Amino acid sequence: MELRKIRDGILEWFNSTLENPILTSFLVLVILTVLILFLSVPYYLKDFYSYYGQVLIEAHGMLFDLLIIGILIFWLNKNGEKRQRIRTYRDEIDDFRLWESEEAAFRTVGNIKRLNRHGINKINLVECFLARTNLNYANLVGSNLNSANISNSFLIETDLRNARLNQTNFENSNLNQAVMSDAYASGANFKNSFLIKSDFHKAFLIKTSFKNAMLMEANLQGCYLEGTDFENANLYKADLRKANGLTVEQLTKAKSLYQTKFDQDILSEIQLQHPELINK
Repeated sequence: MELRKIRDGILEWFNSTLENPILTSFLVLVILTVLILFLSVPYYLKDFYSYYGQVLIEAHGMLFDLLIIGILIFWLNKNGEKRQRIRTYRDEIDDFRLWESEEAAFRTVGNIKRLNRHGINKINLVECFLARTNLNYANLVGSNLNSANISNSFLIETDLRNARLNQTNFENSNLNQAVMSDAYASGANFKNSFLIKSDFHKAFLIKTSFKNAMLMEANLQGCYLEGTDFENANLYKADLRKANGLTVEQLTKAKSLYQTKFDQDILSEIQLQHPELINK
């Protein structure tokens, strides 16, 4: 009976020790130190100084190993931790996808900003709910935001170059000075949005809605504008040169074309048919 209690006590102590990594490491160090010193006693007694010199040589080798291998292991661990964090942020975005709530929107934006801090800008945000959020200065180059809801949000100077914005909802949002060059934004909704000095250079804006949008000084050079809705849009000083698929019928619905830049054939037609739109 006593032997069983002693055995159980030893097992309990052993298990509790294993659960404490610092204590376990310390005990291993103590045991190995005692063992090595015990085995080295004959050498100490026979020729201490010669043996001591060899120990110092080994110590130098150990320092070199720590310098090279230690730094390598540290770098690998840090790199692995970074990859794990990035994977966690992406997984959380997936978890909140299609969840239309304020919490989901703000958690997703937080993960976007964390990914940006890790140098990640190409993010899958398809059908994410991001309404009433702040994405000012975010880097979303090459990201996929198809069918996302980003209405009533702030995206000032946000970088959306080469992003996929098809069917994305930006209604009532502020995208002043945002960069959307080479973006694919067919069917996107920019109704009532502020797009002052925004850059859409060579973007695909087929059947995109700019109804009531503020497009003053916006760059729309080389854009694809078949079926684009400019109803009541303010295009003051906007640049529409070399636009593809643009018709005068689309422009007649605009609120203002004062000082807007056009190709000569479009400008001549507007001057002939609707001079009031280009006059102050």
